[in-house]
Amino acid sequence: MRPDGRQLDELRPYTFERGFAKFAEGSCLLKLGDTHMLVTATVEERVPPFLKGKGQGWITAEYSMLPRSGRQRNNRDLMKPNGRSMEIQRLIGRSLRAVVDLSALGENTITIDCDAIRADGGTRCAAITAGYIALSDAVDYLLKKRAIKKNPILDQIAAISVGIYRNQEVLDLNYDEDSEAGTDMNVVMTGAGKFVEIQGTAEHDPFGPDTLGRMLKLAKKGCDELMVAQRETLGQ
Repeated sequence: MRPDGRQLDELRPYTFERGFAKFAEGSCLLKLGDTHMLVTATVEERVPPFLKGKGQGWITAEYSMLPRSGRQRNNRDLMKPNGRSMEIQRLIGRSLRAVVDLSALGENTITIDCDAIRADGGTRCAAITAGYIALSDAVDYLLKKRAIKKNPILDQIAAISVGIYRNQEVLDLNYDEDSEAGTDMNVVMTGAGKFVEIQGTAEHDPFGPDTLGRMLKLAKKGCDELMVAQRETLGQ
């Protein structure tokens, strides 16, 4: 039923390549089917003005798609991110901050840069999932420098898309499925199984609570599998 022959509850083939960007304090290239997302983490010994003197750090994110990462060329965000990019980078930042004790981060900022090299659906979810790897290595950098006293990361974080495609709940939509989906939803979850964010819209027919429950169950299955891979990538 699915264009690529996957089962309804099956993720696209995926690989994590840790340390892809040589000079960044943390980095990860996540290949999730034909979506390839490069995420880097940069550590700076400063905080935004609204946090100065408060003894806590900050995690922020930037997101963009390379001009021919998708099926048509998109313009570069040279001066100001477009509305979609701004919404996605805020989601990435919120998601990663949800599993970090910012007071334990000290007055340091970690910037998570997310660039879609190839986009075939689910780029924001891939950015969050790879972002956890890059963030973990950036925190390890601070610990080795003795810039912070303890690991501020409280839990894992991962994200995946689910939706209704041809009247069936499916996991991890690619572009072809996403473009036809009756419902498309992005789910961000912690290792403890708690939800950080649920973004879902019925494009055509509204969906009921039973359908929502089945989609969230699929999302948990996908996030659990990705978090196992995250731990393996980090050698945990």
